Amino acid sequence: MKRVKLKVMGISYSQTQSGAYALILIEENGERRIPIIIGGFEAQAIVIKLENLDPPRPLTHDLFKKLADQFNIIVSEVMIHKLEEGVFFAKLICSSGESEYTIDSRTSDAVAIALRFGCPIFIAEEILDKAGITINPNDGDIPGTSDGDDIPEHETTTYESYSDDELFKMIDEAVKTEDYERAASIRDEIEKRKRK
Repeated sequence: MKRVKLKVMGISYSQTQSGAYALILIEENGERRIPIIIGGFEAQAIVIKLENLDPPRPLTHDLFKKLADQFNIIVSEVMIHKLEEGVFFAKLICSSGESEYTIDSRTSDAVAIALRFGCPIFIAEEILDKAGITINPNDGDIPGTSDGDDIPEHETTTYESYSDDELFKMIDEAVKTEDYERAASIRDEIEKRKRK
C-alpha cells in the first residue's frame, strides 16, 4: 500500500456539526488537505501540543506518553488506513525494543499521540485520493470548516484592548482553569504583538 506523509495544519470550528471541530491535515509535499471532524476534548489535546501549552495536570494523551516512556514503548508512526462511511480509521505502530505492535485508534487520538511522540503521520494514498481536498487561493472554503485557506487553529477573540501585563495574567488564569482554547487565543494576540 502506497502512503503519503501528512502534517497537522490546524484546527477549525466545524460548521456541519455543532460543538465539533475540524482537524486539518495536509500532505507534506503537496497541497491536498484532509478535514477530519473531531470532538472538543480531542481538539483541545491537539491545540495544547501545537501551542506548546503546559497544563497543570497531565491530560489523557500526556498520561499515555508518560506511561509509554516508563515501559520503554515508542510510537514510531501513525497510519490512517481506512475510510468508511465518512469515518477515518487509524492505527498506532508501537515498538518495545524487540517487538512491534499495531493498535487501533481513533484518528483524533492518534494525531494527539503522534504530536507528543514526535512521530510521522501517514495516510494510504487511495484514501488521500478519495477524501483529499485541494484548495486554490481563489477558491472558497474547505467544506465543513469555518474558514478557507487561512484556517485558524482555534477561535480568535479580540484582545487588542488589553495591556501586555493583563494578557499574561489572563493566559496564566486560562491555563490554571484548563481553558486551553482561550489560552491559545490570548497567546496568538501576544505573538501578533511581538511581530509588530
